[in-house]
Amino acid sequence: MAETYNVNPTRMELKKMKTRYANARRGHKLLKDKRDGLMKQFLETVRQNKELREKVEASLQGVYGSLSIAGAVSGPAVLEESLMLPKTQGRLDVRYKNVMSVTVPEFTMEIMGKDGQDSYNYGLAFTSGELDASLASMSAILEDLVALAQSEKTVQMLAQEIEKTRRRVNALEYIMIPKYLATIKSIKMKLDENDRGNTTRLMKVKDMMIKAQLSAGKSDEDDEEVV
Repeated sequence: MAETYNVNPTRMELKKMKTRYANARRGHKLLKDKRDGLMKQFLETVRQNKELREKVEASLQGVYGSLSIAGAVSGPAVLEESLMLPKTQGRLDVRYKNVMSVTVPEFTMEIMGKDGQDSYNYGLAFTSGELDASLASMSAILEDLVALAQSEKTVQMLAQEIEKTRRRVNALEYIMIPKYLATIKSIKMKLDENDRGNTTRLMKVKDMMIKAQLSAGKSDEDDEEVV
């Protein structure tokens, strides 16, 4: 027999168990719908994340290749000196939005110090064109990098929420709801047993009263005959 809750077998407890069972059923359905919605959103976000990651990795491969060539042409010391003092600065703002009841971050990047014409912090006479190309490519993929970080974090948080919701669904489906059903059944059986016991006692008392009345009637008849 399934495990039951330790409650008194009364009609009040039976009513409480039925109410809790109904609430558990409704909660189970809502959590299953939430889990399905989260899975749909998760798969869509994973698809977008995969496409964005492939794009960023391809761009970074080109940037690393240009930097390697620039280092080979100009020398590591010149390359390090050229990139020592950046001319621009970046600021990353974080806001939050709700996705399927999950609060996920939303990143916004702002580049400060860029005058729109020359964002290089080194002289062009002593550096190679590959360095210029690599820095231009890096600037071009900054927004994609920020978007990739946002997508990665969203995927992680959605996966955690899916796992949490899945555990709750399983707890309701395989533990709480069966225990509620088993408890309701146990209380009903005990109440029915008590009702049968009460009925049996009432019938026995009735039989005893009838026998007593019959005995009393017979005694009266005997007294009349003697008189």
